[in-house]
Amino acid sequence: MVMELPVDLTPELVPLYWLIGEWEGTGRLGAGEAGDASFHQKLTFTDTGLPFLEYRSESWLLNEEDGQLLRPLATEVGFWALDRPQEDGDVGPGMTPADIVPVYRSAEDVEKLRTQDGGFDITATVAHPGGLTELYYGAVKGPQVQIVTDAVMRGEHTKEYLGGTRMYGLVNNDLYWRWDLRTAEGSEPHASGILKKKVS
Repeated sequence: MVMELPVDLTPELVPLYWLIGEWEGTGRLGAGEAGDASFHQKLTFTDTGLPFLEYRSESWLLNEEDGQLLRPLATEVGFWALDRPQEDGDVGPGMTPADIVPVYRSAEDVEKLRTQDGGFDITATVAHPGGLTELYYGAVKGPQVQIVTDAVMRGEHTKEYLGGTRMYGLVNNDLYWRWDLRTAEGSEPHASGILKKKVS
């Protein structure tokens, strides 16, 4: 599968373009060992026409014997973007529109954001049902992403959650990902998966 760069893509989404689309596959909870529960997942990164990607993940527990979906497991929604200073011409706050001419108009403009190691700093906000929202910072370098929570907002009745680390990478056109949780004792595997891109 050849990944084509959309011609009308907002310039500052170019470092993240390989994520755009619908992905589907399976994964395992925990360290992925025998006995760990399996799940089916649908993951979507959508170009909104603004300088961020909309993120949505839905997953269902799987029956180990026949591979049938048992019940819904989790839903996440959020936004991913390059991490850069906000300019007067940017969208927001709220519904304040951006300038007609975008702040970053070309690949050359975006290239100025490249870090010394050849990547780009990114930020991701991920919200979960039940009053939990994570703010991640990290980097994208080629078809690889690593992000770590900087802040966690929990509602009064939300279970304790200290934060996490997520990694995404494109391997032979499949999206491999892993999510580790931060605990009082350190870090522990939470979930991982391998997803294939849906071809339209």
